[in-house]
Amino acid sequence: MPAPLLLSVKDASVRYGNTLVFENMSFNIHEGSRIALVGRNGAGKSTLMNLITGARELDEGERWEEVGVSIGYLQQDIIAVEGEKVFDYIFSEIKEDEKELYAYKVDIVTEALQIDPNALMTTLSGGQLRRAGLARALVEEPDILLLDEPTNHLDLEVIEWLETYLKGYRGTLLCISHDRTFLANISNQVFWLDRGGLRVSPSGFGKFDEWSEELLAQEERELKNRKQTVMQEVEWASRGVKARRKRNMRRLEQMKIMRDKLKADQSAYNRTVSKIKVNSADSIEHSSKIVTEFYNVSKSFERTDGTTLTLLDKFSIRIQRGERIGILGKNGSGKSTFLKLLMGELEPDQGRVKRRKELEFSYFDQNRSDLKLDESLRKNLSPSGGDYIDVLGKERHVCGYLKDFLFDPSRAQDLVSMLSGGQKNRLMLAKILANPKTCLILDEPTNDLDMDTLDMLEDILSKYQGTLIVVSHDRDFLDQTVAKILAFEGNGKVETHIGGYSDYLAATRGSAPKEKSESKKKTTSKNIQENKTEPKPAQKLTYKLEHEFKKLPDKIKKVESSIDTCNEQLNDSEFYQRDPGGFHEITQKLSEEQARLERYETRWLEILEMKEGVA
Repeated sequence: MPAPLLLSVKDASVRYGNTLVFENMSFNIHEGSRIALVGRNGAGKSTLMNLITGARELDEGERWEEVGVSIGYLQQDIIAVEGEKVFDYIFSEIKEDEKELYAYKVDIVTEALQIDPNALMTTLSGGQLRRAGLARALVEEPDILLLDEPTNHLDLEVIEWLETYLKGYRGTLLCISHDRTFLANISNQVFWLDRGGLRVSPSGFGKFDEWSEELLAQEERELKNRKQTVMQEVEWASRGVKARRKRNMRRLEQMKIMRDKLKADQSAYNRTVSKIKVNSADSIEHSSKIVTEFYNVSKSFERTDGTTLTLLDKFSIRIQRGERIGILGKNGSGKSTFLKLLMGELEPDQGRVKRRKELEFSYFDQNRSDLKLDESLRKNLSPSGGDYIDVLGKERHVCGYLKDFLFDPSRAQDLVSMLSGGQKNRLMLAKILANPKTCLILDEPTNDLDMDTLDMLEDILSKYQGTLIVVSHDRDFLDQTVAKILAFEGNGKVETHIGGYSDYLAATRGSAPKEKSESKKKTTSKNIQENKTEPKPAQKLTYKLEHEFKKLPDKIKKVESSIDTCNEQLNDSEFYQRDPGGFHEITQKLSEEQARLERYETRWLEILEMKEGVA
């Protein structure tokens, strides 16, 4: 027996001016559904949310909801009211006679989300305002809860708490999120907004890629069949039509309609399957393997109450060329301070930071401070006002480059302030990736991006040859892009783990919390004394591992030399014309050698970690 129907939309059409957002769209929301709402930036996800709440009326179609159904909506933008406390904001939509029943939940949710219920809303940062909005939505417990990017500005610990909470949520969920892991963990259904329509998957987001690829493959086959039919009709028409025969004239008109419809559908399909195209930089300066060294660096700040906040305490790290580092940690644990020290915007209280002199940074700021909202997309990419910009050493027309990032060239003169959050992030990426420097720093780059742009970003970063540093709470994105994790634990402590987020999780899951470690040590020590047993001495590395470790630098040097040789050959502009087969052979060899180099360097780091563990 199907679950009770809570809300239904049938044959809906929505327009903004002359732009058609939805056409003949229908969907149902049942009790207990856990829906992931996905679609490209600008596909109408926020509009659909407003249709569900009733804030946006349909231009055509019908909307029905069960009598008495309550709908809550966590929006991206929350406006703080002067003098209002967090506690009052959370309770603002709850009836006066029910507030006492909900009071206990405020303490639970605000503590989990790490916000002060007595703080003034106007004193909160953007991220804290989002947490207050999330707390309000969770405390209200509506029958249908709509969440728009709930994981933005949340720490991983809080994201995992939210996942657990939502799995036990009594009502129905519909969630927009860029966090693939989060969506896979909470959903049992997918609404896919595609070309003004909505497709529904009966399975959760974990199977979305497989399901959507199958639909697109089927559509491609249908388009090919239609194309063959149209070609046959065009061939018939090209042989001539006798004007006296009305039946032939009707057939000719139908052929033209079929051809135009096929052209429109093919174009729409191409836009759906198109990927953002960016060529990777041909070369990154390889003059030194070490780009930055932190040696016994300490950094603290004085709080307003007179206490000291320690963010780094005798911190040391050596960052080598080509390393791919992911940074995790709670807000205020020192991540931003580390980046500012790295880029030279701050100086350490103690210790030293040594940077390669020619080191340059490309910095993706999560606040998008480099974008000028009152200027056009064209002006942001080309501040001088010209029609062409330099992209990886080649001149590109601004409109063509915008098209690479899935912007309609006709929007080149639109103000940036008119873009959605995801489109602004995409424009920021276009600006930075036109000429990425030797060190690329991305601070929460996945916020508000759609899945297609995330796939594009992961692909570009896989080809980037410089040093990559990513601050993110997106677990799947970290797994796809980094090979080392720096976990900022607070109180100046930073832990290093080889691998992506999953490796970090495997290494830390089940370990005792920091504050309990001392008591655990005492208990263990006491047990050892009582049983009169001695701990085993640390094992040395095996001869085989020591031998492998000594051989790896020579192997790395040999592969690097081979890569340099390949690059020299490919830099010859006449190579392809002279020998196409040889060009493809060298391209393939370069790819294989780069993969081999990455394996050797990763293995060297793994054995180095073992050696340090033994020491």
